[in-house]
Amino acid sequence: MQARKISKTLRGLPASDGDGVRLTRIIAPNHALDPFLLLDAFDSLEPSDYIGGFPPHPHRGFETVTYMLEGRMLHEDHLGNRGDLGPGDVQWMTAARGIIHSEMPQQLEGRMRGFQLWLNLPGRDKMRNPAYRDIPARDIPTVPVPGGRIKVVAGSLVQGAQSTVGPVSGGPTDPLYLDLDLQAGIGLTIPVPQGHRVLLYPYQGAARVAGEDLTSALLAVLGQGDEVELSAGPQGLRALLLAARPLREPVAHYGPF
Repeated sequence: MQARKISKTLRGLPASDGDGVRLTRIIAPNHALDPFLLLDAFDSLEPSDYIGGFPPHPHRGFETVTYMLEGRMLHEDHLGNRGDLGPGDVQWMTAARGIIHSEMPQQLEGRMRGFQLWLNLPGRDKMRNPAYRDIPARDIPTVPVPGGRIKVVAGSLVQGAQSTVGPVSGGPTDPLYLDLDLQAGIGLTIPVPQGHRVLLYPYQGAARVAGEDLTSALLAVLGQGDEVELSAGPQGLRALLLAARPLREPVAHYGPF
């Protein structure tokens, strides 16, 4: 087994999207982290930072994954899909040949917190019919580990003789999407597919990855290997562990396309 080491880190930049929603752009399309196109984090207690939401706008050619930690967001699209996302819920949308949707806050105060990830689609799938799936928190398996837990949003988590499969699996990029919650000092080894792109984003606390420190709000791009060895810092750790198969295809990006 080979532990993946940190090959580089990226710090997110302040950004605004939709109708003035303030967020942190952790991955932008110019970062070339095939097949990950974008990762945004939103987190605010101030309603003016999020109340405008994301009025109707188009997407085409990729998948969007919205993961809510706190707050409520209503999704609607031109195909008649509708979903009210609450804490712990996920919306997995395959825009493919095109979809027009909106994401609007369902609260006037309180904390709004979560992530949106864009996953590229291969050229052969970019003109397929769009698809949409609401995944309630109750359908996302949580795996207890000593001193913590792991939510399996997508892919398979293998711990010893146990394999836990998330509600989304397979597909052209075969994604792994884990939300880690570990107490201070707790160590963990997570198998990841050889050849996949692997990212780790601590959004609370800090981590130590293969002997190297990783502070909160820094995205780590990990090198080659078949497992991730990490431990939580003195304040504990909340982190996203993301992996997916690179497509190795040219990307032409413009706005939401």
